[in-house]
Amino acid sequence: MAAEGESYVPFTDHNPKPHISSGIPFYEACAHHVTNTFKASKVYIIVSNSISKTDNFKKLTNALGEKVVGVRKGIKPHTPWSDVVEIVEEVRSLGADIIVTLGAGSLTDGAKVVAFALANDVKTSEDLGKLPADQETPNIKAPALPIINIPTSLSGGEYSPFAGATDTRNHHKASFSHKELGGSLIILDPALSVSTPRQIWLSTGIRAVDHCVEGLCSLQPKVSAKSDKEFGEGLKLLVPNLLITSKDWENEEARLKEMLGARAAMGALDLGIPMGGSHGIGHQLGPLGVGHGETSCILLPAVLKYNYRHGDENVRKPQQKVLDILWADEAVVEVLKKHGLEKEKADAGDVIGAIITELGMPRTLKDVGVGKDKLDALADNSLKDRWLGTNAIPLTEKRQVLDILEMVVGDTD
Repeated sequence: MAAEGESYVPFTDHNPKPHISSGIPFYEACAHHVTNTFKASKVYIIVSNSISKTDNFKKLTNALGEKVVGVRKGIKPHTPWSDVVEIVEEVRSLGADIIVTLGAGSLTDGAKVVAFALANDVKTSEDLGKLPADQETPNIKAPALPIINIPTSLSGGEYSPFAGATDTRNHHKASFSHKELGGSLIILDPALSVSTPRQIWLSTGIRAVDHCVEGLCSLQPKVSAKSDKEFGEGLKLLVPNLLITSKDWENEEARLKEMLGARAAMGALDLGIPMGGSHGIGHQLGPLGVGHGETSCILLPAVLKYNYRHGDENVRKPQQKVLDILWADEAVVEVLKKHGLEKEKADAGDVIGAIITELGMPRTLKDVGVGKDKLDALADNSLKDRWLGTNAIPLTEKRQVLDILEMVVGDTD
């Protein structure tokens, strides 16, 4: 049930979960739904370290009052299993009946894995390692604890039935999946996002762009006119408004459009469209200390160019869908021309690369402190990721992954 003045709608027309809230302050929406929608009385909050020191966190805890039974301030980047197990034990001991996340990235994935682990009586990292990425495994129970996500980035993980968490024993980022994995409610508040650091907001915006672009360029059987339409709508909302935000930081209208663009991208993904090499390699680049969105800034242009150079017409043709959308927007065209691109000559990798450069985001591994000595192990770990096989050109050999990585090493002199 919506609060007064609130928009409260299902995620998509084909999937009612999660519901999406917007239009009223995040703390008012959260308190309303904790009480009236979920009938919860013991709230466990997972909040980023930085937000925990702000008035925004005070507004949330004041709105929830005595219902708050526990607070976790921060989860380390890329969701280490050790952090997950600690939170599972605390949530279990407190008898919490709902989790609220305030932040993004590792917090979002962490809450999903915590709920999954609680449902399956996980107590140790060894127990966690037995939870598969395939919900068809016998005796695996669906997550039952409701989650309210209040995101402060555009990476979109709160919409996904997948979660990544890193096994600290080998630095491999494992994937957890279940059709019921994920939040029950996502609260969008553009005013809250103004406090998100510039690097995180804009780079995760490119992460959302990555969803759209790899979706539009996918050659997998589930691609349809419906998925292309939703990915296209997401791209149209994201790129022009990210360019606005980079110049006009407090423009809440542009921020809400970006949030809705990320939602559109994830709605298309919910149709079962797999991602490609940018996501697959990025999953393993992240544990080396690279931000979730930054992996897309570095890898997406390179993967597009690799696919174009090594693919046939069937691989190249879908990239035209991306070009048609971006060259149709006057503000985007102005930026592309500023970077010396011509419509008749620039490929999708050139165009996406120019947009990322304009936003001031990293383009090479050197930019994020990853040296050539890491490439070999990075390629090995990447080959374990499910998305490499669904790249427009399936990435099945180490040499292919290394070819892409060598494109983004950067000047090492």
